[in-house]
Amino acid sequence: ILFSQVIGFIYGYITEQFGWTVYIVMAGFALSCLLTLPPWPMYRRNPLKWLPVQESGTEEKKSADRKPKRHAKS
Repeated sequence: ILFSQVIGFIYGYITEQFGWTVYIVMAGFALSCLLTLPPWPMYRRNPLKWLPVQESGTEEKKSADRKPKRHAKS
């Protein structure tokens, strides 16, 4: 996206047409979306291992074990 912004700005400055700058930046954005958004097989070769899902009961137990904080008197 940054590369297309630089190219679009330079080309638009030379031709003195802001519309061309916008078109080039939009084309760069569309190209970057096409390359990154679909689940391409090359990106799925080494999937990340996520942490297992914890039960919601453990969070309630931890919050019940905490002592309430006392506020300092002013």
